[in-house]
Amino acid sequence: MNSKSIFSGFPAPDELMDRNKGQNEQLLPDLNGHIHTPHSFSAFPNIETAFQMAREEQIVVLGINDFYTTDGYGEFAELAEEYRIFPLFNIEFMALQHDLQKAGIRVNDPNNPGRTYFSGKGLRYPVSMSASSQQLIAELQQESNRQTYQMVEKLNAFFRENHIDIYFDPAGLHRSMAKSLFRERHIAQAIRQVIFEKEPHVAGRLKLFESVFGGNELKSSLENVAQIENEIRGNLLKAGGAAFVPEDPRAFLSLDKVMDIIIDAGGIPCYPVLLDDSKGILTEYEADWEKLLQELVQKNVFAIELIPGRNDFNILKDFVGFFHKHGFLITFGTEHNSPQLDPLKITCRHGVPLDNELKAINYEGAAVIAAHQYLVARGEEGYLKGRQAQIKNKEKFVTLGKEVIAHFMNK
Repeated sequence: MNSKSIFSGFPAPDELMDRNKGQNEQLLPDLNGHIHTPHSFSAFPNIETAFQMAREEQIVVLGINDFYTTDGYGEFAELAEEYRIFPLFNIEFMALQHDLQKAGIRVNDPNNPGRTYFSGKGLRYPVSMSASSQQLIAELQQESNRQTYQMVEKLNAFFRENHIDIYFDPAGLHRSMAKSLFRERHIAQAIRQVIFEKEPHVAGRLKLFESVFGGNELKSSLENVAQIENEIRGNLLKAGGAAFVPEDPRAFLSLDKVMDIIIDAGGIPCYPVLLDDSKGILTEYEADWEKLLQELVQKNVFAIELIPGRNDFNILKDFVGFFHKHGFLITFGTEHNSPQLDPLKITCRHGVPLDNELKAINYEGAAVIAAHQYLVARGEEGYLKGRQAQIKNKEKFVTLGKEVIAHFMNK
């Protein structure tokens, strides 16, 4: 697997910057800075599918963003060079802010107060971090997998008690369905697959789903795989379900510790914004934008990302404009961490396209990360000076990053 720098043979920064002088800005490209791969859970059956779709949709930058792992980086880099699509090397964690949990304040998880999704952008590649950071990530993976193994065991007990002829070996299921990280969604996928295999006809499938759901009928269409698997999770694996296993506090690090790992791995700390739900409601943590700004600045977080597909265009536009005005690095993505294989091209809720201003902001953010990756790979200082983002020099990083992306695509 590829473990060499993607920047081998690149010109020096000054030479790249000189190429930009006098050039007119080209058409705004499409980019996607946040996708999950099968190394956590993904709509993509393999990483190459993501690159094939990106090429078809003319996406020029693609960012891997798996939970708790960098294991996909080597293949991602290899395919990026093959398809000439610039790679962003990112990672995602779930942290817990205990004070906010006690206060009942939801951050960017709409159902769990205090739980905080948090990303690192532009990690060092080839991967390099301290042994202590590696150990913490390994422990997070182990704890996450321990919970899902327990879910499978409870599921088997439920099937046995209800005389349902289904059994899963936890370790075997892990090997067949997942890579390093075995997640709840893998279990739901396995349940759906075994029901379809056991019952080839509609009536039989509906009857078996009813048994598995403890007497409740399947509400989803049998053609809608994503909805079925979400329904399985809701009936069996979530709170109140027969196979629910509560998360242990050991499954979460503090936000400070997560940020330490990201910076140690050469990355830029980035807060993933949930923003509005389908009713226009924001979490308590995100509702006051001025207060959110101060919270992030106080924590030395000067980068945010959004998944526009879940947001109203106008709310997204206002929010992004507010944080862009304050110098934040901003990127967009699609996640693709559910069974639904949607396009990679980013749109807002109901398929509303991004306008040119939003596309330009996304391009700027990706360019800063690209410049950061390039400089760090050369052993130089990237976008962070210590723990502080170089907001005053942001335009220089934007210019350099655009040339880094262009050179990669054309080399």
